[in-house]
Amino acid sequence: MSTLNTILDLAAYPIDDQDFRAECRNTLARTGALVLPGFMKPEAVEQVKQEGLEKQHQAYYTAKQHNVYLAESDPAFGEDHPRNQKVTSSKGCITDDVIGEDSPLRIMYNAEAFRDFLGDVLEEELYEYADPLSSINLHYASEGQELGWHFDNSSFATTLLIQKPAGGGVFEYVENMRDADRGEMNYEGVERVLKGEVEVKQLSMEPGALVLFRGRNAIHRVTPTQGDITRMLVVLAYNNQPNVALSETARMTFYGRLTA
Repeated sequence: MSTLNTILDLAAYPIDDQDFRAECRNTLARTGALVLPGFMKPEAVEQVKQEGLEKQHQAYYTAKQHNVYLAESDPAFGEDHPRNQKVTSSKGCITDDVIGEDSPLRIMYNAEAFRDFLGDVLEEELYEYADPLSSINLHYASEGQELGWHFDNSSFATTLLIQKPAGGGVFEYVENMRDADRGEMNYEGVERVLKGEVEVKQLSMEPGALVLFRGRNAIHRVTPTQGDITRMLVVLAYNNQPNVALSETARMTFYGRLTA
């Protein structure tokens, strides 16, 4: 914990305290989102930001059209049907193998105390990815880049904001929009979201905020970045089973390569 104490604000967030863990777990269960402002100390955030700026030229950039279900189009529906309607996601990304061994991100990700905290809050056993690219990703969204409306395939996501843009880059969501386990896709509700007819919620976050989000049934997006300050966001990716690698198709799509 002594090393983590230089990176994380453990006075404000006692991650080994069972009462604090229970509070976090209850908030996540109740709302589907947990935001811990200032979780990473400012000096550690600055170190990660500088690393991100220095390595941004190594990022792989993609602009992808996809439907909100992140699945192949279903020929039973028209292309303008909410099941198949396309939205755009565009971003850059540096992968786990590019993140330095002495980076606060790697120290944090590998720390048993941090992983144990996440696992307790998420009520999951957590394991790193078996491939060399997917465990820690730093995402860049420059002006005009965005994350289109979608549902996650995984049950949870863990992110850390590093740099906030001058404008835009807002995380918006609508909870309980579908029930994936029951196969209830709620096309009518999704169509209303895509048309802007549904009031959305926003997650307010500043650099250093840790966010746990359950996006399997909550439709969500990140609005286009505005201005010349790039939005930088870290995704700390874990599996609930050991020895799982991101598929080769997904790695080629998001990273442009398969190995380090």
